[in-house]
Amino acid sequence: MSISSALQTGVSGLQANSKAVGSISENIANANTVGYRRGFVHMVTTTASGGNREGVLSVAGVDEVDISSAGGLISTQSGTDLAIGGNGFFAVSINPNDPVATNYLLTRAGSFLPDEDGNLRNAAGYYLAGYPYGLDGTIGSVDRSSFDQMETVNIGNINISAGVSTAVTASGNLPSQDTGLVTPGAPFLTSSEIFTSLGESQRIGQSWTPTSTANTWDLELSDQNGAPLGTLTVEFSDSGPEAGSPLAYTAFTSTATAPADFSFDAATGVATLTLDNGATPQVVDLELGAPGTFDGITQFAGDFSLSFDRDGSSAGELVRSEISPDGVLFGIFDNGMRRALYEIPVAIVDNPNGLIAAKGNAYNLSGETGSFNALQANSSTVGAINAGALEGSNVDIAQEMTDLIKAQRAFSTNAKVITTVDELMDETTRLKR
Repeated sequence: MSISSALQTGVSGLQANSKAVGSISENIANANTVGYRRGFVHMVTTTASGGNREGVLSVAGVDEVDISSAGGLISTQSGTDLAIGGNGFFAVSINPNDPVATNYLLTRAGSFLPDEDGNLRNAAGYYLAGYPYGLDGTIGSVDRSSFDQMETVNIGNINISAGVSTAVTASGNLPSQDTGLVTPGAPFLTSSEIFTSLGESQRIGQSWTPTSTANTWDLELSDQNGAPLGTLTVEFSDSGPEAGSPLAYTAFTSTATAPADFSFDAATGVATLTLDNGATPQVVDLELGAPGTFDGITQFAGDFSLSFDRDGSSAGELVRSEISPDGVLFGIFDNGMRRALYEIPVAIVDNPNGLIAAKGNAYNLSGETGSFNALQANSSTVGAINAGALEGSNVDIAQEMTDLIKAQRAFSTNAKVITTVDELMDETTRLKR
């Protein structure tokens, strides 16, 4: 190696180590940046060799990013702050519902908050993408290898229409000690809520009367206005493995006035009620429980306690949202309904370190990342989504300061090489004198 070659080698050392110092300074500056991934510089030897395979060895700094190492999770008070506990990234877009696939990126920065339109956007300005649930409660068939079917997650002014009630299920206990008395006690009065096609809340009245026959009850049903619908008698088993369950339904009679109606299926324990509450009467099934089963009404010694589970609802407005570990965003409405609105997928690529860093702690796909898939969180090889948490950077300040000392020493030593070569060249110049 000639003296001039040594000078060029020293210059390459200055350039490479100054690049390393720049990378370290970026890491230190972003030590508290949510979702930040530390960068570092690999030192790679370079040479320009001739035919005799001899050349000058220099050094070059190659930028790399430690994407695969996770940062620690930080608890927050915001339910829309999200962190991935494991592998994967959030899919985000530059614009809401962006139709351009190249405008979608991946990020671990989950500091999402709704904008003025209710779209979830993180601090860097990227919009969270997910798969919307349909009215049937599913997301249907989606292509998880692309961004095409994703939509911006929105928790703005979401309303749900009223749902008409079609079935009411009764469960609970009738007190056996109140039956078989010479003078039976007063009836137990209760009612079950239903919703009409317009979302109006109405009630089906029930009068349970103990009879002088042991383990036997008379039931009278009435509509919202107290108009009678029908009557029946329920006999309960008093011994054997089925003791306490309905034994038989008898004497069922319709007392309704058309177009209202009443019918009963003794084999299933289902009363079909036709309610005169609209141009088209509403039909509701009241399920009491099949004979010999315990999934409906029962009769044991104790207190009277009946409860009812019904479908349907009034119209509702979104009150708040919840996000489960498997990435399902549920809407909680003021009518008590809880409905799945979006699935927030976790995206993975074959080679995370092949991603290209973009501004705002986001990454673009490249030819080196391999295949892309947006999978359901907390499944397969992807991590769970933690709501109310953020992921910190993976920067270790102690490591960065140590690397800074090493880079500083290397830079200073390369500078000393240059000054030494300068002195040698000065001595060489003075030989002619």
